[in-house]
Amino acid sequence: MHVELQGLSARHPALRAGAADTLRDIALDVRPGEALALIGPSGAGKTSLLNVMGAVLRPTQGRLLLDGQAPAALDAAALRRLRRQLFIAPQTPPLPPRQRVVTAVLAARLPQWGLAHSLRSLFRPAPSDAADVLAALEPLGLADKLWERVDRLSGGERQRVGLARSLVTQARLWLIDEPLSALDPTRAEEALAVLLQAARERGVTLVASLHHVELALRAFPRVVGLRDGRLQFDLPAPQVTPARLQALYAQHERELLEPAASPEPLSPTPAAVPMTCR
Repeated sequence: MHVELQGLSARHPALRAGAADTLRDIALDVRPGEALALIGPSGAGKTSLLNVMGAVLRPTQGRLLLDGQAPAALDAAALRRLRRQLFIAPQTPPLPPRQRVVTAVLAARLPQWGLAHSLRSLFRPAPSDAADVLAALEPLGLADKLWERVDRLSGGERQRVGLARSLVTQARLWLIDEPLSALDPTRAEEALAVLLQAARERGVTLVASLHHVELALRAFPRVVGLRDGRLQFDLPAPQVTPARLQALYAQHERELLEPAASPEPLSPTPAAVPMTCR
């Protein structure tokens, strides 16, 4: 999918009146099948930018075009059809605690399924669907968790289950927000390699926000730096110099120097998270 942002500004819904826009005058062109990493300090606007690209957050100025279509100009039916081509993975996956892993992963296909198939999948997933989920879980080291309940997984396992959703979706644009925050460095690198390989093989456009700066520079051919809602650079990874990174993370050096993941412990009773299917 081709993503174009033309002089785009946007506001987070929680901003107080009179506050500056969350994103300001963003110009970006992401070609179909391209893989792009978003980096920058906390509060830079990375999550908001992903939500704009996913047609969740509406621009206040400028335009978003997805394959030449402006989501803001579409009627409700056309917008639903467009959103079926988009997959957004939040940092904390919306996984109902008592749901089985196979069902939680198949939630990524709900926008493409009819009501009858969706209801059948909730109670008894089709063998072919379960096989697809198993194929997605295996490279992420979770093949033995297919029928496990979500509330019996560790934080890192739940995050990998969220990533497995991207591997079963039929969307053409993947928008992944901090996919490695609960993973140890080895698991993080392995999971990112799986994600990038799947995107390349399917010709999917992949945009991911990352705190792991070194990993972003190693794994992604193109890196965009955001700070205070503004685009600071848009460069091939080899051209992102230490000086550029120091400027991007000024007053936030700890995030640049200590991006290591902090895996969550096993949590038998995580708080319920509502699941939203668009």
